[in-house]
Amino acid sequence: MLELKSVSTSYGPVPMLRNVSLAVNKGELVCLLGPNGAGKSTTFNAICGLIRLDAGSIRIAGKDVAAVGTERLSALGVGFVPEGRRLFPTLNVRENLKLAFDASRCRVPFEDRLEAMASLFPRIRERLWQGAGTMSGGEQAMVALARALIGDPQLVVMDEPSLGLSPKLIDEYFDIVGRIRDEGKTVLLIEQNAETALSIADRGYLLVRGQIAAGGTSKDLLANDTVHHLYL
Repeated sequence: MLELKSVSTSYGPVPMLRNVSLAVNKGELVCLLGPNGAGKSTTFNAICGLIRLDAGSIRIAGKDVAAVGTERLSALGVGFVPEGRRLFPTLNVRENLKLAFDASRCRVPFEDRLEAMASLFPRIRERLWQGAGTMSGGEQAMVALARALIGDPQLVVMDEPSLGLSPKLIDEYFDIVGRIRDEGKTVLLIEQNAETALSIADRGYLLVRGQIAAGGTSKDLLANDTVHHLYL
């Protein structure tokens, strides 16, 4: 479903990602872990097509991201949850969701998908007409995830979704992410919260200084001495 092959990127003269290869198979929940500055958000931006690759390729459902274009990825069946939520603060919740739905070209009526999101996130039903910028951090996190899901994507890519959430909200959030995978969606979860992410993931990769330092099943990574030394 998603494949990064020998991807290298840079910001000006500064290398960021170096020969990064990873894959997320259909129906899998894979986490990409790493400390601050490891290149996790750079990886997210590369998958979104927001930065030029110096080398390598990124393919989603067999199609090259660079050829498809960022603006068409939603219609290709991809939902994104960017770091910091990035909702439109002056628009209400319904308007934020409608914009994402329209970009997806989903064939199911908007009201049906809106009801599905309200069932998954009950608080959204109460907040449809509230300005997104006036909501709490936890509520905004749920709206950002609903925005990614409302177009019924096959692949969801998430960048640090637990950032700024309380421990209780993190548990609730990751429970929903696990349910999304159980419903058949493919998920790449880019996270710093390693143990929580690995508790729901099928596999994981550890990114350190722009390079993949380890990879394997969640169980193997939790037991890997090298992973503990470098990160946990």
